[in-house]
Amino acid sequence: MEQYIGLDVSLKETAIAVRQNGKRIWRGKCPSDPTLLADVLRKRAPAAKRVVFETGPLSVWFYHVLTAEGLPAICIDARHAKAALDMAPNKTDVNDADGLAQLAEAGFYREVRVKGFDRMLTRTLVTARCQLLKSVTELSNQIRGLMKTFGLVVPKGAGRVFETNVRGLLAGNSGLERIVLPLLEAWRSLRAGRPSSTDSLSPPRGRARRASS
Repeated sequence: MEQYIGLDVSLKETAIAVRQNGKRIWRGKCPSDPTLLADVLRKRAPAAKRVVFETGPLSVWFYHVLTAEGLPAICIDARHAKAALDMAPNKTDVNDADGLAQLAEAGFYREVRVKGFDRMLTRTLVTARCQLLKSVTELSNQIRGLMKTFGLVVPKGAGRVFETNVRGLLAGNSGLERIVLPLLEAWRSLRAGRPSSTDSLSPPRGRARRASS
């Protein structure tokens, strides 16, 4: 007999509902770790036909790990599912899971194509680099602003030129050095910490390697 599973995923716990022949045969909860969840599903729904969950912060991680565990994971559009789930008289996590299981059984859902892991790594790398570059720029502007208050105008220049100019202007001003040099060290650390490659990264598996979607 084929079974259909709905997962209502939150950061801490995932509500699970299993349906078969138009009836709910089991429901429960599990920590939001797809590896642990896969063990539960193999026990409670050994003939799983569809495992449905909505798009969200953990959906990419869930999809790739559940698929690697051999489960028929399907990520569906949360906005499309919302219309059906909102009709439930008592909206709870477990009822939402049951509603998703009903959608899985009926085949009434809009599947979302989940990006491949390598593509997600590239996207994450670009996002991280942009954020670090933004932080570096904001910190250098803050240093320039603080020094300008004391009549010390840092000439144009980036990287080592910027650092050399700042240290040169601070020479002999011990009071201002105590304020600005820690900021300059933070600026240096951010520049040194910019990610440059995804070669050493591998797909997440389990709680310790959880990534963001």
